[in-house]
Amino acid sequence: MNTVYIQLGSNIGERESFITKSMHKVEGDIGKIITASSIFETTAWGNENQNNFLNSVIEIKTPFDAFTILQKSQEIENNLGRKRSDKWGERTIDIDILFYNNKIINTKELTIPHPLIQKRKFVLVPLSEIAPNYKHPILKKNISTLLSECKDTQKVLDYEI
Repeated sequence: MNTVYIQLGSNIGERESFITKSMHKVEGDIGKIITASSIFETTAWGNENQNNFLNSVIEIKTPFDAFTILQKSQEIENNLGRKRSDKWGERTIDIDILFYNNKIINTKELTIPHPLIQKRKFVLVPLSEIAPNYKHPILKKNISTLLSECKDTQKVLDYEI
């Protein structure tokens, strides 16, 4: 079984519902959720003129390879109404593969580890909640260290359900 960390984000519609639905679909279609972070609320990153995001990170165990997970994740996004228009634009759900075991994958279709992990507090905060000692296979630093070194000034707030 493969260990995979996945980030879930939503900033339009029923954000909390999209996070919950995507977790159920990931568990049904991709693999068993071992751990889930709390849900956090942040301002948008990259394209700031949009609604706040809800974000969570999950750890799953799956028999699938990374490319199959990507394909299945995109199907889940599409089924939950994701429209792919602007980079870093609004979305019902965004599913990003952060880590796949300790593998390094760099193709046109897929880059793992996700190349922006260390620059995004909205990823590092929930990831540090569930895997503070996980070591980034390229940067050779654990998640807690990456969070403490992150220069992102974005506020990542606990979301009250």
